[in-house]
This record gives sequence, C-alpha cells and structure tokens, in this order.
Amino acid sequence: MTRTDASPRRRLDPDSRRAAIVAAAAQEFSRAPYAQVTITQVAARAGASEALLYRYFAGKDDLYATVVRHTVADLAARQEAAVAALRPGVPRRDRVRAVTLVQLDDVAAHPHAWAGAVLRPGDEPAVVAQVRRQARAEQATRLRDLLADRVDRRFEYALWGYLGFLESACARWAEQGCPPEDRWPLVEAALGALQGALGDWGG
Repeated sequence: MTRTDASPRRRLDPDSRRAAIVAAAAQEFSRAPYAQVTITQVAARAGASEALLYRYFAGKDDLYATVVRHTVADLAARQEAAVAALRPGVPRRDRVRAVTLVQLDDVAAHPHAWAGAVLRPGDEPAVVAQVRRQARAEQATRLRDLLADRVDRRFEYALWGYLGFLESACARWAEQGCPPEDRWPLVEAALGALQGALGDWGG
C-alpha cells in the first residue's frame, strides 16, 4: 500500500540520522524531566520509528547520555569563544564573567534541564552522573587556565567551591523562571564568591 503521510520520513545517511535523533532528543529533554520523556516522543520528533532509534542507541539512558555529552561540549565551545573574543590582557575577573554569562544564557535556554540536573540528580541514570562528573572536572580545568599562576590548595578549593556555588545559584534561577532582572545579581554574587574564596584575583 502506498503511504499517504503528509510528512514522509526522509532518507538520511547514518551520521545525519543519528544527529537528527540526538537533536530531537535534546529538544524533548529540554522541555521535560528525564523520567517524563519517552522514546516514542523522541522518535516522533525525529521523524523516525522507535525501532530505528534502537539501531543507534541501546535505550533511553544511552540516548540521554549522548545528549548531555553534546550539550556540555557545546557549552564549553561557546565559553571558549567568548573568552577568545575578549581583547588581550583583560582582567581575570572579566574572563570569568564572560564564561559565566554564557552559562546563564544556556540556563535560560534550558531551565528544566538545569534545575533537574542540580536539584534532582537522583532522577538521572548513573551513566549520566558520570558524564556530569567528567564535565565538571573539565570545567574546573578551564577555570584554572583562566586564572592561572596559582597551584596552592586554597586555589583548588576555591575553584571547586565556585563551581558548586554557580550550579546551585543557576538552579535556583531556573526554578524561578530565569527572571532577567536577577541575571546580573546572580553574576555579581558568583564572582564575589570566587573572589572571596581566592582572596585576590591576582590580575
């Protein structure tokens, strides 16, 4: 029998099809918590069958972990681009502010995902928890490179403490609907927390 669908499925090469599935899943997971998203929803958004999704991913856990990896990699790339766009020799505080602003843009674009990841980590599969731990370690390394010139223990605790503060503050902001008027107070509070922990920006 001839199909009469208004929007027939497109034939894509494997890489393009996988990318389309990941993009569709990212949209679904940004709209609702992990537990509420189904493979059926993702397949419908991707214009694919559920059986086809299982050819590319072992299950929802695997698909979600892939989405999170893509998300954190994209955020890191945008933060690096923001720093690269600054004029040479800008103070370290301005560099940290630049990456913080990019993070807030991401929170505002995906508030459900941010709030859920921080406030309800137990709702996510174990494989994703490992992805987030690795992402946080890489974020600490990038922050260390931005500040540079210090290797003392206070510096290390300041870095990790700042990341925890920023995550919690962002989750609270997301919980409240990311009100624009709270954007700069959040940034200033985060920068103040890091400065207090460091003792001095050092340049």
